[in-house]
Amino acid sequence: MLLGAQDSIMEVIALVMRLDLGVKMLVAVLAGGAIGLERQVAGKPAGLRTNILICVGSALLADLSINIGGVWGQGLIGDPARVAAQVVTGIGFIGAGTIMQSGGTITGLTSAATIWVVAAIGLTTGAGFYVEALGATLTVMLVLAGLGRLEHRLLRVRRTMSVTVRTKPGVTEEWVRERLGADGLRIISLRMFDHSTDRIFEMRLSGPARQFDIARAELVEHSDIRNVFFD
Repeated sequence: MLLGAQDSIMEVIALVMRLDLGVKMLVAVLAGGAIGLERQVAGKPAGLRTNILICVGSALLADLSINIGGVWGQGLIGDPARVAAQVVTGIGFIGAGTIMQSGGTITGLTSAATIWVVAAIGLTTGAGFYVEALGATLTVMLVLAGLGRLEHRLLRVRRTMSVTVRTKPGVTEEWVRERLGADGLRIISLRMFDHSTDRIFEMRLSGPARQFDIARAELVEHSDIRNVFFD
């Protein structure tokens, strides 16, 4: 009887102190912190604190979503997925804030995707699926750290692309060659077409994959360039 009473007291303490929620918060901090640390080291805008807060907040909302409809002695009332569903939608606003577009080049997509998946890990943690949450955390870290190196190598691989550059009249072929050459791109073939209001350069370029985006961004910012199209 004494042992049973002690068990009952421990259950009441755990219920009152919400020790299960404390475990969820701890797992959320560890999961969000692990991914956030990788992002912080990589110098990304959404770093350690951002990912921890997103993961903890999602876990808390998932726990709230599960328990908010509970009534003592009457079980669960309502749909526990409603609050969690709003997290999936709402996290897009934070993710959109990390995406930037300038000169035809888009950056921040990986950071936005990381924020989205960290929110998903938080929801998984808040629902009490710790093994799944930690497994997803390990997978995300492997993708960010391991495949990041592979992606960097792929960007250094040489590729060939067709490019059309529309300029103001009078822009010379030598000027175009010089600008592209400064970015490490070599012109394989070039055709030039003159019109009354512009000059068109149709080219085949060869060079490191990452340099094409750099060259595009620099060209479109020049006052003599009207449009740049990469096929």
